Amino acid sequence: MGKGNFKRKVIVGTISILCIFTACKNATSPNNHQSVSPKTTQKSKPKTENFPFPIIPEILTAPEDRKAYLLTHYWEQFDFADTVLINNRDVTEQGFVNFIALLADGTTPEKLTKESLGNWCNRFLTSTHARKVLTNIADNYLYNPNSPFYNERLYGLYLQTLLDKLPKEDALRSSYNFRLQLVKRNNPGNTATDFTYYLADGQKKSLQSTPIKGDYLLLLFYDPECDSCHKALLEMTADKQLAKAIRAGKLSVLAIYTEGNEEVWRKALPDLPQSWMTGTDREAVKLGALYDLKAMPSLYLLDQKKQVILKDAAYEAIRQILDF
Repeated sequence: MGKGNFKRKVIVGTISILCIFTACKNATSPNNHQSVSPKTTQKSKPKTENFPFPIIPEILTAPEDRKAYLLTHYWEQFDFADTVLINNRDVTEQGFVNFIALLADGTTPEKLTKESLGNWCNRFLTSTHARKVLTNIADNYLYNPNSPFYNERLYGLYLQTLLDKLPKEDALRSSYNFRLQLVKRNNPGNTATDFTYYLADGQKKSLQSTPIKGDYLLLLFYDPECDSCHKALLEMTADKQLAKAIRAGKLSVLAIYTEGNEEVWRKALPDLPQSWMTGTDREAVKLGALYDLKAMPSLYLLDQKKQVILKDAAYEAIRQILDF
């Protein structure tokens, strides 16, 4: 999915959510659905142009009560057996965007979040096709770093909820559990997972024994044959403020090659600043799933004690913390 689609969904989602709490009278308002007579329903199923929000009882006037009702009953009028509806991205995907926007707005209690996710999972798991489409949408919006709704905390709650609902014999349980364990690792405040790496002269080192100059360690996982890594490395090596901070002893940089072609790694070493510590983990991080390398390069900012400050962060976000 391109960034343009993400942007469109965000804008429409924001309008819909505003209507939920102000009860505005338009087509996307949850309390403004046209009724369909039983006779019409029996003859033909009307085309759904908008997500079928539940009707919030008028007695609920407080925004938090309306929100709780909406989230609890959010998917009840959505027909997960209707493959045409499921494949209609303007309905299914937009409905999901509004759903996670409400869950992730910073005011939703975790108990309500888990209950809402549980209700949703219970419903889409009744249809093989709905499960395939909805789990793909969840992965794309919550776990894709390019998504404006990228949210590992919410994604982890969703994965845990899904695993709680799945039968023990489900073939995809191991895959979901593997990803959940990745999401749980190396979060801000946690001590970064230790791993072994090797310097160009063959010396064996570990992350935890790596000396740090200054207050921070910028840990970079990269592959010189990766286009996005190449661009990020060019930006970082050209950053005079970063070089100045390293010279001043304010921070250290540890760049780890995560792939298995040592010849490629050694050939690219001259492109990295001599002030950086550079090594290869001989695929230990990737094969052991010690860090989540879903997108490369992957940058972590650690403190002196090797505790994570920023996880898998954009370089610009790291620069802001370092106050360059």
